[in-house]
Amino acid sequence: MKRFDMSTILSTLALIILIVAGCAKVQRPSLDTDSYLNRGVAYGKKGQYDQAIVDFNKAIELNPRDATAYYNRGISYGKKGQYDQSIIDFNKAIELDPRDAAAYYNRGISYEKRGQHDRAILDFTKAIEINPRYAKAYINRGAAYFSKREYEKAWDDVSKVQDLGYQVPPRFHKDLGEASGREK
Repeated sequence: MKRFDMSTILSTLALIILIVAGCAKVQRPSLDTDSYLNRGVAYGKKGQYDQAIVDFNKAIELNPRDATAYYNRGISYGKKGQYDQSIIDFNKAIELDPRDAAAYYNRGISYEKRGQHDRAILDFTKAIEINPRYAKAYINRGAAYFSKREYEKAWDDVSKVQDLGYQVPPRFHKDLGEASGREK
């Protein structure tokens, strides 16, 4: 049986008391990329986009090759109306993962918000090429065609959305019908 001297016992007891009392600094493990991503997404869902961006920045710092971090930061910038910055992030996400239909789609949304309908149409089309069942890409491409007064192309996308089993927003359907002079 091993014997401990009184100073070892008192030192150990003092350390336990300090830890329990919160006076001693306990080293916490740092968060990893996924933890920052997950927390950033949670902030985004709560509408706390600035906090989300801080976490996505940290995830990018830890892993600058993570397309998901750029994608999610682009979403947050878009929600804040900072479309130039969101486009930069979607560009990087696409560079890192060129088969991500959602990155093209969301970059298209940012272009559409800036009134750049042709660029938006190109991105919605690319998203559709990657995922031919991407109904939101069809409806937003249709809306971009509508903005350009290319009503037949808009109707084609409306038909495709319906063929996929989704509903076209009633207001858009009505506006397209009135603008094009027909109902479909």
